[in-house]
Amino acid sequence: MKIRIRGLSPEPFRALLDAPRDRPPAPRAVWRTVNAMPGFPCRISLADAEPGETVLLTNYLHQPADTPFQASHAIYLRPGAARWDSLDELPPVFLNRPTLALRAFDRKGWLRGAVLTANTDLLDTARELLSEPKVAYLHAHYPALGCYAAWVGRADEDDQAA
Repeated sequence: MKIRIRGLSPEPFRALLDAPRDRPPAPRAVWRTVNAMPGFPCRISLADAEPGETVLLTNYLHQPADTPFQASHAIYLRPGAARWDSLDELPPVFLNRPTLALRAFDRKGWLRGAVLTANTDLLDTARELLSEPKVAYLHAHYPALGCYAAWVGRADEDDQAA
């Protein structure tokens, strides 16, 4: 089974990303200057922003399902970033984090399982979780802060939540 990993589409964030940098572009959104590497993972490109870059820190509803598992968290976005979309390839941001969490969801957004995995084992762990027919997709998270990282799924599936 081929595993697809996708960053967020920049389109829903276009107005925020195109906003002037001299003030917050919206409630729950602020501009930040990157001062460490790694530390500011862009959820569009799935790469860490470089020191000196300006990024948008905003809240994102990454699990919109009308279940007890509905969830949002803070994410960083890089203006002008191209969306990461790959098959059987880890994005750069995962290479800088030795451990990731994978949460398995069914089509209705109910949590079906969760595991911690080494970044080097992520593709195999994803295959194992997605081999369960009731599992529709996975969300990768950074375990220390709990932040949403990326959508992970079967190559032939679309990321309806991302």
